[in-house]
Amino acid sequence: MKFLAVVATAFLLVWPIPIHAQRGRGGAPPTPQAAAGIDLTGYWVSVITEDWKYRMVTPKKGVYDSLTLNAEGRRVGDAWDPARDEAAGEQCRSYGAANVMRLPGRLHVAWQDANTLRVDIDAGTQTRLFHFGAASAPGGEPTWQGYSVAEWERAPGGRDGARLGNLKVVTTNLRPGYVRKNGAPYSDKTVVTEYYDVNRVPNGDQWLTVTTKVEDPLYFNRPYITTSDFKKLPDASGWNPTPCSAR
Repeated sequence: MKFLAVVATAFLLVWPIPIHAQRGRGGAPPTPQAAAGIDLTGYWVSVITEDWKYRMVTPKKGVYDSLTLNAEGRRVGDAWDPARDEAAGEQCRSYGAANVMRLPGRLHVAWQDANTLRVDIDAGTQTRLFHFGAASAPGGEPTWQGYSVAEWERAPGGRDGARLGNLKVVTTNLRPGYVRKNGAPYSDKTVVTEYYDVNRVPNGDQWLTVTTKVEDPLYFNRPYITTSDFKKLPDASGWNPTPCSAR
C-alpha cells in the first residue's frame, strides 16, 4: 500500500494540470496576446520565391498567368489605365489586403493592444489590424485593408504540444482593388483568408509563410491561392515606408 501511495503521489506531480484549473474556476481566459501560439512580432523582409516576374516588376496589361480571373475579370483588367488611377487618387489599388503581402518590402508586426495585432507594411505605407474575438466585420465604408478577424489555430503534438499552430485571418469589407499591379481586379465582394506560420531553419533563421486564399464571386472563377515568404530581421534596418505607386 505504501508503494501505491508513492506512485499515486508521483503521478499527480507530473500529470499536467488543465488550464482552467491553473487559473481557477471562473477565471478570465488569457488574452489573444498571452495565448499566442507563435510569435509574429518584429521586422520581416519579403523573400520573393514565387511568381518573381509578376511581383518584382509590373507586368504588361493582359498578363494574367497563374491568376483565376473569369471573362469579366479579364475584361475589367484589360481596361487598366495607371494614369487614370493616378488622376482619380487610386494609386493604392494594388496595395489592398488581397495583394499587399505579395509586394516586395518589409513588415513590422506588433501588438497594438492585447486583442489586436498590428501589421505595418512599408510598401505603400499600409497598416493592417487583426482583431481577435470579433464575430464579423462591422458596417462602414470599405477600405483598402478591410476588416480582419483573427484567431489562433491549434495543432496537437510537436515539441510545444497544443501551443503549436498558426494564425488564421479572414478579411472582408474591402474596397475594390488589384490582385496584381497590372490591373487584374478584385471586387468589393472579395473575401481574403490567410494562414500565418513561423518556422526556424537549421541555421537559426526564422521564416514566416503567409498562405493566402482570395475568393471573389464577381471576377474569379475559383479561389486564387498563393504563398508568400518573409525572413525575420534583427532590427528596423532597411525599414523604408514609401507611397503607393500605380505603375
